[in-house]
Amino acid sequence: MDLSNLKNTPGARKTYRRVGRGGGSGMGKTSTKGQKGQMSRKGHKHKLGFEGGQMPLIRRLPKRGFKNVNRVNYLALNVGRLEQFDDGTVVTLDLLHEKGIFAYKYDGVKVLGVGELTKKLTIKVNAVSATARQKIEAAGGTIELV
Repeated sequence: MDLSNLKNTPGARKTYRRVGRGGGSGMGKTSTKGQKGQMSRKGHKHKLGFEGGQMPLIRRLPKRGFKNVNRVNYLALNVGRLEQFDDGTVVTLDLLHEKGIFAYKYDGVKVLGVGELTKKLTIKVNAVSATARQKIEAAGGTIELV
């Protein structure tokens, strides 16, 4: 096999359609654009989704629900995940980001009460549930809301 033997896969390359080259070509006169109308004229352009003046599909479909622009998107972090930190550690958002637990696509972290905690930690997060607060304080830790 060398460069002189290489051939294209059948159907990989299409021949260019030469329009407007006379009646004998089969694509003369109107150059495959039909008779009259916007699409037959030069420089015709449509907006994406334009349906010829008919009400576009995107406007015919019903709208559902509500999107709150002020929504705060918290990462739900269970108490059991905090067990990996050493005793006496101050757990901040930056430390959670370094460990790969918290990505900055979230607006904050909320600690939830699933799992057990045996270590005394100081936790600085945005929100905490009542059961998580009980478990952290029972282990001798403290919570600071930022």
